[in-house]
Amino acid sequence: MLLINEQEVHDLLPMDECIEVLDAAFAEWAAGSVSNMPRYRLPLMRGAQQLMAGMSRDAGATGLKTYVSGTQGSGRMVVLLFSTEDGSLLAMLSANALGQIRTGAASGVATRHMARADASAVAIIGTGSQAGTQLEAVAAVRPLERAFVYSRTPDRREAFAQRMSSQLGIDVRPAESAHEAVSQAAVVCAITNSREPVFDGDSLSPGTHVNAAGSNHWMRREIDETTIRRSDIVVVDDLEDAKNECGELIWAVERRAFRWENAVELRDVVAGRTTGRPSPESITLFESQGLAMEDVTVGMHVYRKAMDGGIGTQVEL
Repeated sequence: MLLINEQEVHDLLPMDECIEVLDAAFAEWAAGSVSNMPRYRLPLMRGAQQLMAGMSRDAGATGLKTYVSGTQGSGRMVVLLFSTEDGSLLAMLSANALGQIRTGAASGVATRHMARADASAVAIIGTGSQAGTQLEAVAAVRPLERAFVYSRTPDRREAFAQRMSSQLGIDVRPAESAHEAVSQAAVVCAITNSREPVFDGDSLSPGTHVNAAGSNHWMRREIDETTIRRSDIVVVDDLEDAKNECGELIWAVERRAFRWENAVELRDVVAGRTTGRPSPESITLFESQGLAMEDVTVGMHVYRKAMDGGIGTQVEL
């Protein structure tokens, strides 16, 4: 078995490669050779152990991700990969960086298929550990010229703007309000753990694409009912997961502002079964919960690169 640590995963997984891996994985899923098990939460005395599993025939792997949340200290995620050919345990990967990069890459895939081709400005709502990879992913698929970032803490949005301007070579500006950021953007990424909407859907300009990537719990709701009602298409990464975890849509369904029958799965957009942008003026929405099939396919990409490069630590069990 190969052990791959956090820094090695980060070094082996550039954003552009991760986007391509996920784009291909969603296309494979549409063809029927991917399986995904929704997240299961095992209650603990404090917090929960979270477990999710997936399989890809093309990747030649099945696997799982597990971690503990809701306790003191930062949770450590791990991904285990097994061969679908002989069942052997291939690798164990530290998966915090992997999760950050693949979450951003999923928004990158959705943006590629759903945002206007000429989108040049993005708004990032949130400055936590996942925010940078959201901006990086959008920059990988659209010709960005500028970005606006808003969070409730001025120092954090200033620091984020300086860091990402330097990293990506684009003009990243701190915004004084969510409205200021959203109203100037053709792509909006919400990446917070908020229980209440973080911007007003009336701030969205016609033609805007929205990635809602921060909430994966029925009690969290980054996107308001106005955004959902204004969206001409609502895409989820997986409908079964969304019904369990997508707080915004669960809330909207309860209020009869949305019907699950109207949700489109990302695999169908990637495969071309459904258009991700009905018209240039359409507002489009992608709801990302995070899937194990993403962790498995991306993890196998990292594993193969590590084997080719002699990276990681081989251990006997």
